[in-house]
Amino acid sequence: MCIPFVYALIFTEITLVYASPSQGSFQTVSNNHRFYDVQAHRGGRGNVVESTLPSFAWGLIGGATTLELDNGITQDGEVVVWHDENILAEKCSDTAPVVPDDPAYPYVGKFISNLTLAQIKTLDCGSKRQTNYPHQLVYPGARISTLREVFDFVSCADPSHQILWNIESKINPQYPNRTAGVDDFVQKQHEIFVSSPYYQSITYQSFDWRTLVAMKALDDKLVTSALIDEDTAFTSRGSTSPWLAGLRLESFPGPSLSEQIAQAAHAVQADILSPTGTFLIPSSSHEGSSHFTTPKMISEAHRLDMKVVPWTVNHLDRVEELVKDGVDGIITDYPNVVRRWAKQQGLQVAPKYPTQRVFSCLRQHTH
Repeated sequence: MCIPFVYALIFTEITLVYASPSQGSFQTVSNNHRFYDVQAHRGGRGNVVESTLPSFAWGLIGGATTLELDNGITQDGEVVVWHDENILAEKCSDTAPVVPDDPAYPYVGKFISNLTLAQIKTLDCGSKRQTNYPHQLVYPGARISTLREVFDFVSCADPSHQILWNIESKINPQYPNRTAGVDDFVQKQHEIFVSSPYYQSITYQSFDWRTLVAMKALDDKLVTSALIDEDTAFTSRGSTSPWLAGLRLESFPGPSLSEQIAQAAHAVQADILSPTGTFLIPSSSHEGSSHFTTPKMISEAHRLDMKVVPWTVNHLDRVEELVKDGVDGIITDYPNVVRRWAKQQGLQVAPKYPTQRVFSCLRQHTH
């Protein structure tokens, strides 16, 4: 482990233990399903460098109901926790090649699917604060983890396995050579899911609805969530979107587009509809623009026995609108802020995890 990372962990833990008020005893519950679903997007990237063990640590400390994350598959078939299809220079830095004169080095800029786990493990993905997230804590030396490593770390901090998970396949049907395919994602992730103590707490989500169909065919007990936004719902020339498993929204009875989206998600047996919560659809009428996620969409999804959990909502004004409209949860970069608001509104919120325990586990699982 990088020395600056060690110091950062120790300093953070000491500061929190002595500067924060006691959180009191931690109450054991069966799981987090009974709480309002505040989901920590990429662990809470507004607060901490995203998709790293420290980000998930802070998601636990901040009282998230669900940890939301993304999976890629390496060249040697390992499931890793990272959002992007490739390694972006804005987020990660090379340190050294795995072997001298490695022809793949530098690794920054390469696709996850073209790198081995060993190559990916050399990257420092904790040192760079993102411009759009000026409050991010950085953790120099933080590495990309495998899904098994994330489960192991969280199990240490969450021994009664209360936390919920929302896990996305980062697969791109428009550019199939950039990522692993549907079968690889579904088979490899499912193998890890069923071997984990969190199996019954996992939601499997994707923009590529082919993976939802395949996962349900493999395991109809697993909860699935249909992600959708303006880019995956619509095409420029009215052709069938490659993202929706061959479905055309206009083929559903509607009568509105919002209701057609809910009906399409139901057609792939999704348990949850997860639309963009902030995108505004321009309108030429005097009424102006409308949100992609509408009360009609929410109502129709509920009629079809699906929950609605929009993403990624960071402004409390919009959170208030969506909760008033009846959404069942919020995916956000600031889970601690949304949780605070939800508690103020009288919603039942998940407990915060003890800081000492979380950071002790983080030390044990960071290497």
